[in-house]
Amino acid sequence: MQETSPFLPVARVGEIPAGTGKTVEVNGRLVAVFFDGETYSAIDDLCPHMGASLGAGVLREGTVVCPWHAWRFRLCDGAWCDSPNLKVDVFETRLVGDVVEARVPPGESLA
Repeated sequence: MQETSPFLPVARVGEIPAGTGKTVEVNGRLVAVFFDGETYSAIDDLCPHMGASLGAGVLREGTVVCPWHAWRFRLCDGAWCDSPNLKVDVFETRLVGDVVEARVPPGESLA
């Protein structure tokens, strides 16, 4: 049986304006958390192309556009829109009261 990572807090309701994202450190990983006006999503923050922060990217119709070279990643499955075989990690999110939580497995230490 595979051990499941716990949900951890990543933001509070109202902290992320609709149509934007932010980057947080969770479980030793950088995670980009987005709010589209209705739903919160969380993906790996680092663009696999050159390492830009996807949390600083523009959110458009369920995709985030990397701020450095405009690579687009779908929030639903992390796939790069130009070649869906390349993906970033996607993390399950939930709302508990006014706290946004994400299930993020441990990564390497950022220290």
